[in-house]
Amino acid sequence: MPLVTWIKAGTSATVLVLATAGTASAAPSVEPPSAQAAVVTLRYDDSRAAGWEAAIAAGVASWNANVTNVKLVEAAPGGAAEIVIVATTGWPQATLGPVRPGRQVRVELGSQAVNEGYNKTRIAAHELGHSLGLPDTKPGPCSQLMSGSSAGTACTNAVPNATERSRVQSNYASGVTASVVIDRRTLVDAP
Repeated sequence: MPLVTWIKAGTSATVLVLATAGTASAAPSVEPPSAQAAVVTLRYDDSRAAGWEAAIAAGVASWNANVTNVKLVEAAPGGAAEIVIVATTGWPQATLGPVRPGRQVRVELGSQAVNEGYNKTRIAAHELGHSLGLPDTKPGPCSQLMSGSSAGTACTNAVPNATERSRVQSNYASGVTASVVIDRRTLVDAP
């Protein structure tokens, strides 16, 4: 094949490729779906926590607003729940998680702490933090939700800090299939 024919063929192919590329870029591009961690949904039952409903709702809202791969939702009446919340007369306490779907932990919201001046919403958010796998960080400042009672009665912070959020994100990073060694001890939050 003569050189002129090769150049014409090459030029035509280049024009065709460029024309096709120009047409393709004019169409809306479809991005492949990004790999997101699965969201683990945990149900809670607060039907035996009379008087704590607003504090529990605020604590749940705080966690749901601050972590992305685990979501706390209220269980249907009489339905199964991973987090069972009850009101007691003692000190607040909870089973240390992280709880997994189909498993169960218990949170006790004790009125003794409220009687001594501790904030109900902070207590609820703190105890839910135990269910999500966070231990106490006592003593600690008010900026650490998991510092609990060591932050004093004036502390009303019910928002997990960056370290606490990161740890919960890590606890649920692999969705429900993660194998995490779970320490099932109950943490009592008395000063």
